[in-house]
Amino acid sequence: MKYARWLLLPFSLLYGLVVILRNWLYDGGLLKSHSFHLPVICVGNLDVGGAGKSPMTEYLVQLLKGENKLATLSRGYGRNTKGYIIANASATATEIGDEPAQFKHKFPDITVAVCENRALGINQLKADHNLVILDDGYQHRRVKPGFSILLFDYTRLNEPHLMLPAGNLREPFSGRWRADVLVVSKCPGNLTESDCELAYEKLQPLPFQSVFFTSIQYQGLLNTDGSPSPFILTEETTVFLLTGIANPTPLLQHLQSFTSDIVHHNYPDHHPFTLKNITKLAADFRASSAKKKVIITTEKDVQRLEAPELQQILQALPLLVLPIATQFLRDSGKQFDEIVNTYVRTHRANHIIH
Repeated sequence: MKYARWLLLPFSLLYGLVVILRNWLYDGGLLKSHSFHLPVICVGNLDVGGAGKSPMTEYLVQLLKGENKLATLSRGYGRNTKGYIIANASATATEIGDEPAQFKHKFPDITVAVCENRALGINQLKADHNLVILDDGYQHRRVKPGFSILLFDYTRLNEPHLMLPAGNLREPFSGRWRADVLVVSKCPGNLTESDCELAYEKLQPLPFQSVFFTSIQYQGLLNTDGSPSPFILTEETTVFLLTGIANPTPLLQHLQSFTSDIVHHNYPDHHPFTLKNITKLAADFRASSAKKKVIITTEKDVQRLEAPELQQILQALPLLVLPIATQFLRDSGKQFDEIVNTYVRTHRANHIIH
């Protein structure tokens, strides 16, 4: 931890006390948590930053959409709208947030909704759906989900468990005990038994909590319209990487396995790209003397590049998208799928769409 962050410890203690009191009021029933008769799956994490919630949500959509009338429900972080909105095919990140926009573009046949008040959102959805997946809803205690999946970034397991702003936790580490399943994400592909044992020691799961390990699976490069790109990365490629995500390090490491010539235009998570940002990117790209060069961004970031003034610049450039997926390690994917499917089948029987 940077030394300056230690100076923020008093504020972390105060914030932690407020969060502990809030959780205690919800756990004791003094503040109302709403339960629902239809299956509600929550995907979340304890700290700020990317632990892989969006790829996990997409994994669940792929797993469950065939047999269910499914909806995803998010807060819609970074949107310029308020209230309950159901995304249509032309929804943009400014209207519904970048991650919901990503879901809608990848899965046009499912319902993608946003609402700051997730309890209100579920009440709006429940008449026409028999399953709701909450993206990043673990700290939204007004909803009591039927099944919670809590993600932990493998690369951050050894960090001190400190609350914001000195640390990265949104709630105390003990909050993990509300979850049904713990998933250690962003693991190395060659994860060993010893690595797993160390993670178990850090997490100390309760007897009812299953623990799974996943890694990032990088897919083939796509054009911005979602079609496969024939472009092949080689040692001779100069990559101009544009990111506005919480932790771009795994992505950088993946690209460095192809080429060492990477020019990274790095911005904060959910950064609203401006004309100045993209003009600089275009100028740097054109100034490069490399014979083989390309611009790469993420699925989440490309949602924030749809403004006409940005597209006017980008359409003249070779912009490609690198999608990712969740890959379960140690042959555990079938076990995870069965746990989730069993929950949904059991609780779906109690719900009838009117």
